Amino acid sequence: MLIDIALDALGSDKAPEPEIRGAILACRALPVRVHLIGPEAELRDVLDEHLENEDLPIVIHHASERIGMEEKAAHAVRTKRDSSIRVGLRLVREGKAAGFVTAGNTGAAMATAKMVLGALPGVDRPALATPMPSSTGNPCVLLDVGANVDCKAHNLEQFAVMGEMYARTVLKINEPRVGLLSIGEEETKGNDLTREAYPLLKALPIKFIGNVEGRDIFSGLADVIVCDGFVGNVALKTSEGVGRFVRDVLRESLTRTVTAQVGALLSRRAFNDFRQRLDYREYGGAPLLGVRGVCIIGHGSSNDRAIFNGIRVAYEFAKGGTVERIEREFAGHAKRNAVRPDAGQDDKADTASIQ
Repeated sequence: MLIDIALDALGSDKAPEPEIRGAILACRALPVRVHLIGPEAELRDVLDEHLENEDLPIVIHHASERIGMEEKAAHAVRTKRDSSIRVGLRLVREGKAAGFVTAGNTGAAMATAKMVLGALPGVDRPALATPMPSSTGNPCVLLDVGANVDCKAHNLEQFAVMGEMYARTVLKINEPRVGLLSIGEEETKGNDLTREAYPLLKALPIKFIGNVEGRDIFSGLADVIVCDGFVGNVALKTSEGVGRFVRDVLRESLTRTVTAQVGALLSRRAFNDFRQRLDYREYGGAPLLGVRGVCIIGHGSSNDRAIFNGIRVAYEFAKGGTVERIEREFAGHAKRNAVRPDAGQDDKADTASIQ
């Protein structure tokens, strides 16, 4: 039985080519039906060029507007009511799709998802969570990586709860270790936000290991690392840049120094494994945790492989009922008063202005 996934065909920098190629790859490899969202005539022409009479479960839903990367999220969400992001998320809300994938404007996707799908009870602001590679071979969940540039301490508290649940339910880590990203291990280190958040996380019924530093993202010291979206996005983009730099230097070094055929083959295999572990395209985008539905947000520079993996992640989330499981656990957590009883009140004005 096919699982329906809505795909924003206008999201990436080079849309709609990567989206359409990624959708084709997904329909060939996974039991999914992909709903392409965008201008129907344009998408139909491009899709027909790539299908070559192949019969795949791909359908098109018309959306006349695109939200660009440079647009301010609140303004775009208010004015572009027929955007590909809103139309796709509406399919999820109406039960016509089990998940939504976009490589478009992160702020607009987050704001629209919160408005169209609604936030989970007890969640002020959804957070983007992305798995990062570590030296242990197990991923470390970093959140938030860009949905919320400015945060309050109780936002980080909620991110910790959702990240811990994500690590347990999706990554199958029995007792995730949760750290707070700061500039030193001591409790007194950091800025006002991290110092205020520290005692809140310490009081949670999770395995909080205290402050961790940037180098610990890859060390395997923590399974979940919490930060605000500004810091998280900088850390993510810096990591990607370092990864590309190391990859290029290593490729150059191997090409220059390896001469034996067998040695070259072994080195190439090791290099390909190394490159795959660092390649963001293999992770398929970041799930937006805290909304009532599956929403996966990828990079604007996503290629067809990244789009394919975004669809794969959405499929796995939907098939496993991950959002529902997190919602049940978060509801139980809220009942135990581990999060603020007035959560969800702070951003009412923001939501009203968007609507």
